[in-house]
Amino acid sequence: MALIIGRKPVLEAINSGEELEQVYILHGQHGGIIDAIRIASKKKGIRCGEISSDKFRQITTNPNAQGVAARKTSQKYFTFQEIIHSSKEKKYPLILILDSIQDTHNLGAILRTAECTGVDGVLLTKHNSAPINETVVKTSTGATEHLKICLVDNLVNAIKELKENGFWIFGASLSNAKDYNTLDYKLPVAIILGNEEKGIRKLVAENCDFLVKIPMMGKIQSLNVSVSAGILLFEVLRQRSD
Repeated sequence: MALIIGRKPVLEAINSGEELEQVYILHGQHGGIIDAIRIASKKKGIRCGEISSDKFRQITTNPNAQGVAARKTSQKYFTFQEIIHSSKEKKYPLILILDSIQDTHNLGAILRTAECTGVDGVLLTKHNSAPINETVVKTSTGATEHLKICLVDNLVNAIKELKENGFWIFGASLSNAKDYNTLDYKLPVAIILGNEEKGIRKLVAENCDFLVKIPMMGKIQSLNVSVSAGILLFEVLRQRSD
């Protein structure tokens, strides 16, 4: 069973209709969000109980738990076809592809940004990617409960199928790339972000329609991948809001 920790992530999970088995609240916790968790749990028919510090430590010792944890059966994943089908409901669908992101904090931060920018689906590589665990859920502040997330075996095949469905593929790269803000994103778009150290893989880059970069003014020539995700996704949102 997966564990969700943190007040806001647990409340988001309850309100989004996740199938939770139990909500645990550390004895003595008070406040508006705690009250909201109790009320929402009751409305959804989810068991919600207050437990001692000893029992809470048996569930999690993560300092970011904020005295609240919840157990669910597993992370819900969507099929690739489900994501393609649902994205077509929009005039300009937006899909985010993460090629071997391995740091759980980076993954959580990226998913939080993806939810805030209205991403229609997130594709994760099945291998060499961080798992969606309690750290990811916590860092995403519950965004994992609202996003359509899919695990894919072969990223190149997925890219080809996206192209067949009218998507244009933009890959973040430091070489042979155009400035990200010089391109038009008012079309069906899939943005690819690569591994924290190696970037997107060569074959993946070769199958992109465009390679984009974020201009750097300082001596350091790369950004944290979660920061890059925010810049690129909000540029898409900005253009489409004009």
